[in-house]
Amino acid sequence: MIPVLVSTLMWILLISLLVFRRGREERTITYATLTIAVSMTLNVDPVYEALDRAAGGQNVVTLLADVALMIGVFFLGRGVMKASDRPARIVRIALGRTVLAAALVGSIVSFVFIDQLGTTTTFMLDLGDQPAAAAYSMIHFAYYGIVLAAMAALAVNRIRVSYGMQRFPPTSLLIGSLLGIALCVVVITMDVSHLLGNLDLMSSVSAVYGPLYLGTFVFLVLGFASQPILRSRQTHSRTRATEAMIAELEPVWTRATAARPGISQSTDAAFRASQPEAMLHREIVEIRDAVIDSRVSFELSEGERELLERAEQHLVGAGAPTTNEPADVTATTDTKRRA
Repeated sequence: MIPVLVSTLMWILLISLLVFRRGREERTITYATLTIAVSMTLNVDPVYEALDRAAGGQNVVTLLADVALMIGVFFLGRGVMKASDRPARIVRIALGRTVLAAALVGSIVSFVFIDQLGTTTTFMLDLGDQPAAAAYSMIHFAYYGIVLAAMAALAVNRIRVSYGMQRFPPTSLLIGSLLGIALCVVVITMDVSHLLGNLDLMSSVSAVYGPLYLGTFVFLVLGFASQPILRSRQTHSRTRATEAMIAELEPVWTRATAARPGISQSTDAAFRASQPEAMLHREIVEIRDAVIDSRVSFELSEGERELLERAEQHLVGAGAPTTNEPADVTATTDTKRRA
């Protein structure tokens, strides 16, 4: 049930990113989400069984899904780092190609040495007593833990420079990252206990696997989905405020252009309704030009001066939404088909 839910949520997240991030040139996080969604779909039992049997029944789809997940997580981390201001060197190393390459090589090599028993949807339960299988799982979750730790650090930095509702996405991402790190510790503990034959410890620890996995995913998806939605709402709110400011300033602007005709009298200089910031800028400039031009008689009342100053402050960004991305993280754990 959890793989189906996770896969569904990932595709929903992908759709939300495509809708709310459309037009943005930076698509690294969208590509990462797509890769992870595909990986999660491959972990759905009916899909996995059909594809793996078609591939020879040697659990090769497990390797494909896990490699896809690692690559998706890598690109996700790179996308987060691009949106961060001067990330620490250790964070750059953790999200770098070298760490990914080492994890991929270790994963593939360890998988080759696993004695396969045919297609199984309980991969680690059936094969986890093999050293190669334990190494395979631990390499993956060690890598996820490293990336999640780097994501948590980026989220903390983002929280420090955010305010109000802008703190919700990075806070959600931080909670999800911490839960994910705990999940990685749990899985590695299960791997070691299984390898050592301590099935009681493995069973006890596995009790928190499901809640941690689901909690990790929910909080990380919330962080991902809420950021573009919040930005879209902030942009819409700013546009409405700009349009209101244009209307409020229009009587003053009309007097100014009557006293000192400017570029607004040119038919080639018309602005579309989709350019409210440019229109407000034009009003401010032409009012200021009329004030400072000694050749014309044009003065502002105290209230009009205050209005003009508020319009200028609005235009230069006072109260404008931030353009930087918060620390972005997404679900970085697979089900490993333990249940």
